[in-house]
Amino acid sequence: MSVDNGATACQFANGRLAALSWGDRQAPIWLALHGWLDNAASFSRLAPLLVQKFGIRVIAIDFCGHGQSRALPGEYDYALWDYCHDVLDVMDELALDSVTLLAHSMGAGVACLLAAALPERFAALRLIDGLGALTTDAQDAPGQLRRSLLAQRRPRRGRPHYNSLQSAVAARVAGGATPVDAETIEPVVQRNLRQAPEGGVTLTSDPRLLRPSPVRLTPDQLMVMLAAIRCPTLLIEGETGILGQRDRAISARAAVPVLQRRVLPGGHHLHLESTHVSGVAAALGEGFSRLAATQGGAGRHERK
Repeated sequence: MSVDNGATACQFANGRLAALSWGDRQAPIWLALHGWLDNAASFSRLAPLLVQKFGIRVIAIDFCGHGQSRALPGEYDYALWDYCHDVLDVMDELALDSVTLLAHSMGAGVACLLAAALPERFAALRLIDGLGALTTDAQDAPGQLRRSLLAQRRPRRGRPHYNSLQSAVAARVAGGATPVDAETIEPVVQRNLRQAPEGGVTLTSDPRLLRPSPVRLTPDQLMVMLAAIRCPTLLIEGETGILGQRDRAISARAAVPVLQRRVLPGGHHLHLESTHVSGVAAALGEGFSRLAATQGGAGRHERK
């Protein structure tokens, strides 16, 4: 049902993770990590431009519980660091010792944690309107855990049902965490739907994704994580995105040792906006050229 602009569907981790791939199988790989409640189709407009211009292969993962990937078992909730294993599982299956990460929003948070904890495995970060992670002040930790525990004890909600793709898109536009229009978000919604037995369509994503996290990093912990990133980092922000000149965004940018920032026209999903995606590709291309010149490629180093 998804619109993927010529992508090849693939699976990893014994079918646990679904993904979309663009480009030649022998080309240098970038792994693409989507945002919360999105999926691999988040890169369906950007990835073909990068493949055409720079001769790379883009593999976009559906994080667990998102898109076409399996949900976590039992009563597990989804912590940001859980998604790190999705990335590492794909890297191990592809025999990648080191790779460049292209990451949006929540995916950028996952990328930052990985690069901080395992710096030897990541050649570069290319982040789109995301840096670091949501945090909870230490004194607010009991309240954060309370909200999560109470949410877990409530009866599990079923997946929403819609009469059509258009109604599902309209619901995402109306209820999304950040402003987005129907034309921009439609590829993501399409990949996140399946036919319902009673007719119409329903979401594939796990309803547990909407629960509050039981634990978050504190602001101090996040700053230490960002300061531990050693690879070159390019941060592309939308002019009307989620970072801007907010105090925590300023502090996060200052914490990363090697960071280049570009602010481009567009919103939080500027890499999906048809009027702005080419500008994102151009900015990423500049970063790719510098990385290739200094490291001899786009971060693909396969194990022998």
